[in-house]
Amino acid sequence: MTDGSSSRIPGRRGRRAERGGRGRRRGAATVVAWSAAVLLLLGGSGLGYVYVTLDGNLRGIDIDRILGRDRPADVDNGSEDILVLGSDSRAGANAVYGRDGGGARSDTAMIIHVYPGHRKASVVSVPRDTLIDRPDCAGPDGGTVPGQRLAMFNTAYEVGGAACAVKTVETMSGIRMDHYIEIDFTGFKNLVDELGGVRITTTRPIDDAKSHLTLPPGTHTLDGEQALGLVRTRKSLGDGSDLGRIQLQQAFVRALIEQVRSVGLFSSPKKLYDLADTATRAITPDSRLDSVQALIGFAGGLKDLDTRNVRMITLPVAYDPADPNRVLPIPSGVRQVWTALREDRPIPASATEDSAGETGEGAGTVEGG
Repeated sequence: MTDGSSSRIPGRRGRRAERGGRGRRRGAATVVAWSAAVLLLLGGSGLGYVYVTLDGNLRGIDIDRILGRDRPADVDNGSEDILVLGSDSRAGANAVYGRDGGGARSDTAMIIHVYPGHRKASVVSVPRDTLIDRPDCAGPDGGTVPGQRLAMFNTAYEVGGAACAVKTVETMSGIRMDHYIEIDFTGFKNLVDELGGVRITTTRPIDDAKSHLTLPPGTHTLDGEQALGLVRTRKSLGDGSDLGRIQLQQAFVRALIEQVRSVGLFSSPKKLYDLADTATRAITPDSRLDSVQALIGFAGGLKDLDTRNVRMITLPVAYDPADPNRVLPIPSGVRQVWTALREDRPIPASATEDSAGETGEGAGTVEGG
């Protein structure tokens, strides 16, 4: 077990910077769970059909079976830890988004720690370019994928899929993940379209040729394609760092949650069903969440979690002196983060005070509309 640090000494500052702000980001995965939960609360004569239809949309991954017993202890104290990944796979409908080569990677990763009582949470975003010591993993074909020192964090998903991503996070943190939820490009886009778009306000222009998004300052209602462009944008922010993109993602998901709350789902059973249908098609959960009933239980456990009580940080990192396109965990800061979560304490401000993830240019670019 490690704290995510490496033997390479990170530089305090570099030419690239990102700020992992304190925005609210429970994530599209929680929107999915809530959609299914509210749907079932409506009841009605068609409930059995609804269960069968939506259950058929879900394809779970048996993380527990794949990882076996070589994992951190399963602490039963009322807390909950969830790994949420945004997959950048270009398979199937995602092929339109292209890639220069390589397989799917975890383009976005966040670890959600829900404290006992489920009224507060901390969220730790892990930059995809973070260099970590990746452990040996069970491969998709049943074999073993050898570990690697100073591997990019997002290669864990690429070489070993969801189970390897979970194994890597558990090795870094010493914290067992209770759940895993993955959402891909097309699922995210469809979810936003089903909501009728998401309203955001940009405080500075965005013009990113790579994500195909151009927005002047002002208020906009983004459709699914534009929303996907926004959360993929980084080239037009400051030095183009992936760290800056995390800020946009945090702000957008906050706006997404506000949009879900405003669409009047209870007044439109059809809208509610269509959203739940789209949402359950959009995710790949662990096998303990691959039914509507399980999602209801999951969402019910989060019903008292107000976004004002969610603290969001970026894993404390510094630019790699050998490669400014990579970041290294700051050992002292990372230890503070994982210790706080293991002990169900708030993450101290001192954990991130020297982090490059707190100095970027994505913050303040987007606000909820």
